[in-house]
Amino acid sequence: MDSAGLEDLKEAIALRQEAHLISADTAFGELTLTINVGAIPAVISWLRDDPTCRFTTLIDVTAVDWPAREARFDLVYHLLSMHLNQRIRIKAAVREDELVPSITEVFPAADWYEREVFDMYGILFSGHPDLRRILTDYGFRGYPLRKDFPTTGYVELRYDEEQKRVVYEPVRLTQEYRQFDFMSPWEGAEYILPGDEKKASS
Repeated sequence: MDSAGLEDLKEAIALRQEAHLISADTAFGELTLTINVGAIPAVISWLRDDPTCRFTTLIDVTAVDWPAREARFDLVYHLLSMHLNQRIRIKAAVREDELVPSITEVFPAADWYEREVFDMYGILFSGHPDLRRILTDYGFRGYPLRKDFPTTGYVELRYDEEQKRVVYEPVRLTQEYRQFDFMSPWEGAEYILPGDEKKASS
């Protein structure tokens, strides 16, 4: 779709969904709608069913973590319209304690996507038929894609030959974190390589 067609689509959606729309922006040849959390199922249903849009394929559901914000997460939906040969992005700001209405009745494919968002970010979906972890283990603690989740995790697991089962243990680092000076391996050379200025000036 050309830029003029994209602007026409943006204006049509803004006119028809004015009550739910916070903003509509175009960038890099794609349209992004920002809406209220409670309006997610209604807006996505309309985008799927409206004859001028027909965004009938759900591509992805994901999130972005903004720990400093009151509404900590941006929940992001990507839809595809074969009719328009166009993708659209729908965003909604979500608080950490807020329930998001599930869209599994609109797009059954959202089932596993929403489970993944719950597993990785801890966002809860109301009305989901089976909201449980999908990528991590049942006993996993925390949400790995939150920016405050430690890179090492909290526990590690291994198979214990004596107990004949998988056991969980606190993370033990085999080596302490070290400060690297990132000097060139050619430190003894007579000429100065890029990055070695620190060595030359000391």
